[in-house]
Amino acid sequence: MSHSDDNPGKVTQAQAEDAVRVLLEWAGEDPTREGLLDTPKRVAKAYRDWFSGYQMDPREYLARTFEEVAGYDEMIVLRDIEFESHCEHHMAPIIGRAHVGYLPDGKVVGISKLARVVDVYARRFQVQEKMTAQIAQCIQDVLQPRGVAVVVDGAHECMTTRGVHKRGVSMVTSKMLGTFRDDARTRAEFLRFIETGHGKR
Repeated sequence: MSHSDDNPGKVTQAQAEDAVRVLLEWAGEDPTREGLLDTPKRVAKAYRDWFSGYQMDPREYLARTFEEVAGYDEMIVLRDIEFESHCEHHMAPIIGRAHVGYLPDGKVVGISKLARVVDVYARRFQVQEKMTAQIAQCIQDVLQPRGVAVVVDGAHECMTTRGVHKRGVSMVTSKMLGTFRDDARTRAEFLRFIETGHGKR
């Protein structure tokens, strides 16, 4: 099925499948052999799923907020949000967990929406540092809380399956905004919360 109609001027499904055939041949395979005949179609379908974040606006997930929270203004933390992304340098998977916290200023958002924001940014070609900052800034811009904290822990397959081939290594990045950046006690409380989560696994 061609997607040229809903994406005028963009790459079609057929062109994407042809590109996969070229890569298969370049790798030394015969894209016409039986086992690979449907591979281009499968890869194109997988790409639609893996990179669906380009078709979504993460801010929309945060648009519906709740203000009747009985004056609750303490930290809200959602930890261990599993994500799957791909690095933009080698197109290799990045598998990990994100931890998101914020200090509400009169309104809160459903916790599943925080996970959705992580998912949208993860389903794009990424650099982990950029993804961490994007998640934090999106929450800050839409919810306007007193502060936002995001920590991302990811294992990069471009490092474990090629290059230096170092397994069991993960990279941790963080972005602190507002009170989390300015107040060491608030930042420490958030880090304690997510460390408690690690201890339970």
